[in-house]
Amino acid sequence: MSVDTCCAVIPDVTGRQRRVLQIVLALNSGMFLLELGTGLLARSTALVADSADMLGDALVYGVSLYAVGRGAAWTARAALLKGGLMAMFAVGVLGQVALKLARGAVPVAEVMGAVGLIALAANALCVVLLWRLRNDDVNMRSAWLCSRNDVVANVAVLLAAGVVWATGSGVPDLAVGLAIAAMFGSSAARVLRDARHARRGAAATESATAAWRSIE
Repeated sequence: MSVDTCCAVIPDVTGRQRRVLQIVLALNSGMFLLELGTGLLARSTALVADSADMLGDALVYGVSLYAVGRGAAWTARAALLKGGLMAMFAVGVLGQVALKLARGAVPVAEVMGAVGLIALAANALCVVLLWRLRNDDVNMRSAWLCSRNDVVANVAVLLAAGVVWATGSGVPDLAVGLAIAAMFGSSAARVLRDARHARRGAAATESATAAWRSIE
């Protein structure tokens, strides 16, 4: 099934999508609060960047939840909004990295590792929950991409924590923050591309439907 195929009009599919999106929305909202608070206390750019990812994903899942069952046009619009949010958070993370460079503080590696491990477990659960729904439509695919990216980011945070602990340098923390920002940008481009394709398909379908009704 292609990513622009809209299965959201089927009642049992929309119900399943809503339940999964509600769970991943709650998980990401909670992890945002945890990572932001501990990231600031531990002076970790990687954790703050990952918390921004969590907040962005929570917004993405909220938009996805709103779009479920509203048809191909709404699905495409939601994906466009999500792509824009991803791009915005990429810029935000870059700003946080710049601030960290100016201050030069070394993060607390033990806190980075502990919170990173919790975040990895939460995001792995999100990936599992969204796996079977990822090809339903562009809306669910973009939600799955967000969770997949989160798992990659969490692994990177854990690796950075290990290197910071071993070396006492804050450079790995900054490097992971930059990598997360780059991942945001790449995912934003992909989601926006899929959304534009889906939007053109929805517009063509609506035009064909209107033409058929005018003939009748």
